[in-house]
Amino acid sequence: QVQLVESGGGLVQPGGSLRLSCTASGNIFRFATMGWYRQAPGKQREKVASITSGGGTNYVDSVKGRFTISRDNAKNTVYLQMNSLKPEDTAVYYCNRDPYFSAYWGQGTQVTVSS
Repeated sequence: QVQLVESGGGLVQPGGSLRLSCTASGNIFRFATMGWYRQAPGKQREKVASITSGGGTNYVDSVKGRFTISRDNAKNTVYLQMNSLKPEDTAVYYCNRDPYFSAYWGQGTQVTVSS
């Protein structure tokens, strides 16, 4: 059974930083491209970053230069370092494979950027 558990969210002021973590159980992580996704209130879920098993990365334009995705294959964990946060980054953040599997969605972690 696959389980993805996200953590690290919280309330932060504009310009602040957070580091999200996602730990995977089950046999999905080692060779999978993993992604971070987010869903803001009233908006569709979007992919913000992805990382291949070899470490190649991609980012949506709105987070380029501010967010960094990384992974530790030994720990089955993928990270999202978020710097220079903006109010429009407020959302629930999820990890999943890329492309995602609907059955793998976890509960996500809430990120709120507000003064």
